[in-house]
This record gives sequence, C-alpha cells and structure tokens, in this order.
Amino acid sequence: MTPSALPLGDPAPADGILPAQAAVGAAGRKFSLYAHIPFCAVRCGYCDFNTYTATELGGGASQDAYAQTAVREVEFAARALAASGLPERKLSTVFFGGGTPTLLAPGDLTAILGAAVEHWGLEEGAEVTTEANPDSVTRESLQELARGGFTRVSFGMQSAVPHVLKVLDRTHSPERVPQAVEWAREAGLQVSLDLIYGTPGESMADWETSVRTALSYGPDHVSAYSLIVEEGTKLAAQIRRGQVPNIDDDDHAAKYELADALFQEAGLSWYEVSNWARTPDDACRHNLAYWRGDDWWGIGPGAHSHVGGVRWWNVKHPTAYANRLENGESPAAGRETLDGATRAMERIMLTSRLSEGLPLDTLGPAARKAVAGLIAGELVDPAKAFHGTLVLTLKGRLLGDAVTRALLD
Repeated sequence: MTPSALPLGDPAPADGILPAQAAVGAAGRKFSLYAHIPFCAVRCGYCDFNTYTATELGGGASQDAYAQTAVREVEFAARALAASGLPERKLSTVFFGGGTPTLLAPGDLTAILGAAVEHWGLEEGAEVTTEANPDSVTRESLQELARGGFTRVSFGMQSAVPHVLKVLDRTHSPERVPQAVEWAREAGLQVSLDLIYGTPGESMADWETSVRTALSYGPDHVSAYSLIVEEGTKLAAQIRRGQVPNIDDDDHAAKYELADALFQEAGLSWYEVSNWARTPDDACRHNLAYWRGDDWWGIGPGAHSHVGGVRWWNVKHPTAYANRLENGESPAAGRETLDGATRAMERIMLTSRLSEGLPLDTLGPAARKAVAGLIAGELVDPAKAFHGTLVLTLKGRLLGDAVTRALLD
C-alpha cells in the first residue's frame, strides 16, 4: 500500500536514469515489482493510503484506462534500468496492492503482469500476489488470475465481527470471507488473510473471535496489524469529536500477545513482527524483499521504489501520473540517495523485526555493547543474542525506533 503523503527529496530526472551507485552489487540482489492500484469502492474511515473512488478520476487515470498507463511505466522502467547499467534480472516477486487491485478486471491485472514478464521474466517459482477485498472477487475472476500467472491472494478480512467492520467502514460481510477463500483454493492460489486489531469498541472477546475465525479457514499466512489513527482520516475526526473511543497502546499489546499465542497454537510461526506463516515457504517473499533491502520498482501513483540505496517516489495524483507517462517522462516526484549511516539504520530497524534476526557481527563495537543494555532492559531476547543475532522482543517491537537509535548512538 502507498501512503497519501509524499516525502521531500531531490529532483528526479525526467529520463529516470539512476546514479551509478544503484548498479553496484545489483547482480547479487533480488529484484521485485510492486504495482499500486489506487481504486476503492469506498474509502475506509481509517485509511490514509493514496486511493480514489472510481467517480473521482477520468482520462488516463480512470479505472478503464489504468492498465494501459501502468504498462507504460513498466516499459519506462525497463528502459531506465537498462540505461542505468543495471544487469538483467528476472523478477523474484510481484505484488499488486492498493486500494483494491481486484476492482480492475482480471484481464487488466494480467496485462500488467504480462508486460512485466515480457520485459524481465519471472524466476522459477516466483511469487505473484494480489490484494483483494472478499467482496471484489468471484470464483471466475480468481480462476482467471491464476491462469494469468498469479500464485497468491491476500484478502482484507480485518475482522469477523460486524460492529468492528462497521467502524472500519469495510463493505464485506463476515460470511463472504470463507466463500472467497474456498474459491481461491479451487483456483490453486495460496491464501493470506489480513487482520486489524485495536479498532475503537473492539473487545478482547471480539478480537479472539476474529483470530479464531480466520484460523478456521486454514490460511497459509496471516498478517495482523495494529490500527493506527492517521490525521485527516474520518476515524481521526470521529475520535476527536468523541463519537468513538481512542485507541489504547496497552490494549494493542495484549491483543498482539493473544494473537501470537493463538497463531502459534494453530501451527503458524511468527517470522516478522506482524506476520505468521504455516511453513517457511508460505512467508510473503515480497515483503521479505522490503525488509532485507533488496531492489524493487514500484509502479503507480505515489508508489515508492528502491534500487541499490537509491529511493524514489511517484507523483501522487493519478492524473499527473498518467500525463507524465503519456509524455514519455518519469512519473517520479523526487528521490534520495541513501548514505552509509542511513542504510545502516534502516538495516537494523528492518532486519531486527525478522525472526531470523540481524547478525551481530555486522554491528560496530558501540552497537554490540548497546545490545547488552537492551538485554538488561528486556528489549532483546538473550538467547537470540547469544547465538549471534538481534531479534527485538515484544516490548522492543513497540519501541523499535528507540532501539534502533540506541544501537546507532
């Protein structure tokens, strides 16, 4: 998903050529594609992502024309990477996020994927995922996606409790989720379910019901995210007016612990702070590419990309995005070239979220000394540290930025 607010940065060239740094060591890094589909049937009250309803846009930004515009960026990306001296690499993962990608016709999604495969190819066994709302798919649409090369679908279940879904402005009914999961299974797709905990008015019993219900559908993978109230959203306004209660960090922590225990009991193992998988092969390899600092090109309005320590982000509005590509120009609004200290901070922040951990021998002497203090403060699992990796414990997950800075100071 793509946030609505873009960061500041340096100007991005119209030809999309990357600095020489981007090509250094590229042959040893995985390469992925993210496709942002910015359309939703309705805007959920908690959502701060760069999304639009179908009636808000026209021209090359409309739903009907969007696939053609996205294919233009795929073609632009292939030219820019080649001209920047990047080696030819097949895609290891492709991820369609949004918005609701499955509001586009299956043929549009497979056309975008097909263009990417034409230009880069897919590694053997590549992971190709689309997000979907349970009420935005049919048995036939999922079968068409599977025939077109998709291997995985991630359903935005969020909750199994009607009053919680109502606060979140979700449009599907709880009964729709098992039907969508069954259709995905029939099509041969792996299934992931997304859950949100900490919604105003959600009791611990409500959350347990949602977790147990999700597990009853036998997913290969589950993501559970704490609700974050973003300024400017409908939910933030409702909380400010006292229409719904505010969120509570202690409530979030208790619900996280409950979910972790229930997932583990059901045979799903934690591999990243907010993600559990039935087997190591069921882990979301696309998201692992982000956390491990691999390369990816993000297509779509507001989408972010990263190649070899160079990061850039596209213009936010779909009309401006479509116009730039129509003129043969990069849709990038800005970019930054990360220095060594920034890359080190990001590696600590991201890799220590993984169960595999951050190798302690990659840290400097001062940071290794800081780990001892973090163990004493119960922010780090001493058993993991003893075996040479840094993995933050639950308390550390909630204080990840502070831990990262302690290691870098």
